[in-house]
Amino acid sequence: MELDELKQTWQDTQSTKSLNTNIMELIQHKSYGPLAALKKSFRKQIALMMIVPAYVVMINTHDLQNVLNSVILWYYVVFCIGVIIFSYYNYRIVSKMEGMDNLVKANLEKQVEILETRMKWKRTGVLIALVILILLLEIVPYFQHYRMLDKWHSVSTSIRYVSYVGFLAFQYFVSTWVNKRRYGQHLQYLKELANEMQ
Repeated sequence: MELDELKQTWQDTQSTKSLNTNIMELIQHKSYGPLAALKKSFRKQIALMMIVPAYVVMINTHDLQNVLNSVILWYYVVFCIGVIIFSYYNYRIVSKMEGMDNLVKANLEKQVEILETRMKWKRTGVLIALVILILLLEIVPYFQHYRMLDKWHSVSTSIRYVSYVGFLAFQYFVSTWVNKRRYGQHLQYLKELANEMQ
């Protein structure tokens, strides 16, 4: 009787190890796994945040002095650097998860929770950054003159404020959709796979 119980326990242990190994292979697959998709999204974000400010400076080389003195441009550059740093640290977490040979359930759940929390921070951070940008759009024309901002300030104040609120609402919904598509679905899949682990 004890021998049968021991055999059953050993078979259950072997099937659990096999199941966990199969789940780990799904998670860590180099081309289609959720970790690969997350890494790809973070790499794209880093590349985009490096290219866009450089492109803005490049297309304005004829007026480089004014561009380099632009408060709004420097604010945007600082914002892009912040996004690059944020994405890099998230990329490192995913890389560590990918490199672990024996990623246990508790550790996987913890890493996924950290990434989910950071995605919430990102959404809040982008919203705060946009509010600061709106404040700059309202304040900067009193110190520096930009043709486009002067035209914007010729529009009535109520229309500008309604536009800002509409822009923030639009950004919130689009950001939520993009984050869910780029990161959320993969994090959810990782959570489901973690729940299947023994």
